[in-house]
Amino acid sequence: MKARTAADIMTRPVITVGPGALLIDAIELLLRHGLSGMPVVDAAGRLIGIITEHDIMNFALSGNAADTRVEEAMTKPVATVAPDADMAVAINFLIGRRLRRVPVVEGDRVVGIISRRDILREMLSMYREYH
Repeated sequence: MKARTAADIMTRPVITVGPGALLIDAIELLLRHGLSGMPVVDAAGRLIGIITEHDIMNFALSGNAADTRVEEAMTKPVATVAPDADMAVAINFLIGRRLRRVPVVEGDRVVGIISRRDILREMLSMYREYH
């Protein structure tokens, strides 16, 4: 059996936001799509950061989400994995760094994202297949 890779378990397409978007717009996207974070990409589609619920809540304590741009609150640099990364490497990456999601990047372009939910879905599939 072929080893599973990040590309096999990642979610795509990926919901992204631009650095110039307001935090209230990012909040709306997160809520509309049931996400806890999303990549921030520039006009050319290159990954430049990630914005999470945590980033927004931390900023909201000291700032104004209606007047603040995503680029002011996003996390950078962003931890990423390649599409051909072994699934176990991707899982250990999330666990080891206590991340909820990791963008899958080819060059500087986001091609997918792996979240804890994607890993749980894959685990369930594997357990059902072998038990």
